Amino acid sequence: MSLPKTLAEDVARNLVMVARLIDEDPEQAYAYSRIALRLASRVAAVREAAGFAAYATQQYAEALAEFRAAKRMTGSVELWPVMADCERGLGRPEKALAMAGEPEVQKLDKTSQVEMRLVAAGARRDMGQIDAAIVTLQSPELASSSIQPWTARLRYAYADALLEVGREDEAREWFGKALEADKDGSTDASDRLAALDGVEFVDVLDEETDTADGTDAADTPAPEGHDEQDGPEGHDEQDGPVDGSTDR
Repeated sequence: MSLPKTLAEDVARNLVMVARLIDEDPEQAYAYSRIALRLASRVAAVREAAGFAAYATQQYAEALAEFRAAKRMTGSVELWPVMADCERGLGRPEKALAMAGEPEVQKLDKTSQVEMRLVAAGARRDMGQIDAAIVTLQSPELASSSIQPWTARLRYAYADALLEVGREDEAREWFGKALEADKDGSTDASDRLAALDGVEFVDVLDEETDTADGTDAADTPAPEGHDEQDGPEGHDEQDGPVDGSTDR
């Protein structure tokens, strides 16, 4: 509303693309966010979108700077949990943990308070304080039978922490509870349960193709000049900051 109409429309188009692409193509979303930022750096919504795009591409220093700018412009504390998670991403879990104890947390709504709890538990784990992380996650929200948008991730983080200390039976129970609450597939709780139960999934389509060809994929020579060990580095969705689900 503070921009001339034509400029506002250009900025809005770029923000729409950020929202559309941030999950499936974060690098492209980041590129659109930089255009919007160049056009309207004094608009809080633009700074926030740029922050989330940088966060999605693990550029945590840049993300934190943008979130701080948006906070200054609006006076809102709603970005507090993700700001703390950026501190984790920068290798400063102590700072993230300190933020969990700041007065700003009391101003957050329930959803953001749960996010802050996930970040704090993740920071504890970063510091090797796994038992403290488990205690941090033990809360009325965890014990509640009510299903909320954050329930699956909270239960998943708790199960993952339990598994790390060898409490496998409890971990299995909580992965199951996470799966019950995970209506949109935000976690890999089903895979974790299968792994605990020793279940191995086989791609039937690949087997049928191999059978039809009369070859085994393992026996098929790699293309010339290709090292079978080469390829992009694997990325574990549970590593690093949020969570979400993850620890956050």
